[in-house]
Amino acid sequence: MKKFISKMLVGVTAMSLLVGCGSDATKTETTQATDAESGNVKIDKLTIGFVPSREPDEIVTATEPLKELLTNELAGLGYDIGEVDITVGTSFEAVGEGLSAGTIDVGLIPGGTYVLYDDGCDVLLTATRDGLSIDSDSAKDWNDNKPTEATSEQVTYYRALIIAGPSEAGQAVAEKVNNGEELTWEDLDGLNWSVMNSSSPAGYIYPSLWLQDNYGKHITDLSHTALSDNYGTAFSRLASGQVDVLVTYADARRDNEDKWTSEYGRSASIWDETNVIGVTDGIYNDTISVSKSSPIMDDAFKAALSQAFINIGNTDAGKEVIAIYSHNGYVEANSEDYDSERKAQELIMSLQ
Repeated sequence: MKKFISKMLVGVTAMSLLVGCGSDATKTETTQATDAESGNVKIDKLTIGFVPSREPDEIVTATEPLKELLTNELAGLGYDIGEVDITVGTSFEAVGEGLSAGTIDVGLIPGGTYVLYDDGCDVLLTATRDGLSIDSDSAKDWNDNKPTEATSEQVTYYRALIIAGPSEAGQAVAEKVNNGEELTWEDLDGLNWSVMNSSSPAGYIYPSLWLQDNYGKHITDLSHTALSDNYGTAFSRLASGQVDVLVTYADARRDNEDKWTSEYGRSASIWDETNVIGVTDGIYNDTISVSKSSPIMDDAFKAALSQAFINIGNTDAGKEVIAIYSHNGYVEANSEDYDSERKAQELIMSLQ
């Protein structure tokens, strides 16, 4: 699949160019003078791609301060960035494809997306995030102890939840779970599901593994699924009764609590109207990955980028920006950290 995508994208021109890269003959006198004066390598443009796990406009607005933060950090690490361009992909795959093609230099992508496109990108960092007050593999525990709250403990994994909404069918399966009854495949197959695209760990991959482990089935075996472009859309559909259940990261209800009543038309709290009916195994956190095809990505710049993002994650201003993805900081990562994701992807591919 990845090779096919790569072939399809041959000829796409990389948008970010490193000024001063290449032989001395290609450098202009102005660039040489500027480099000599500042002592920094000059990069005209750095393109950062975000996946649409939230409303795209919300992501763009929240991450606007990242441009200045990153520019300032990199300046102190030896790189003068002319422009930081932040984009939100139309899908998770679009960001992976952009990294493979070199039209995106840096991608904040889930582990599942990274392993799908790891022939075209390198992982630099893993996000850490605040732990949650509930971390049980029992759906009933999440319902008995809601609302879910953040804790100060930093973790490098999260879970996916299958959440039933206020529709009659959603409430019926939630009642069974809260009564301690086992759900049957027929119970689940009779529901309308909201799912994300196939590279989304919480919105597709791990829920599929949950179905496989518990019922010997897969998302593609469900009779009624609707593809949502982001989790905001999924919660809107859940609130309106268009779908009975959705799959999402734990606990996305915290991010949609206000919208549940202000935008999605409900009068009761999201905690009163939704219940967890399934909990997956832990999912290794999101990555900051860089393109192997980008002409600006040498080892020195990758090291500087890693340090810059780590530094940003250690500041209050930086934490406020990266909170859009529930990130709280970053630690260095290795490709091997995501071997469990590769196994998950292999299983998913074998079932399709």
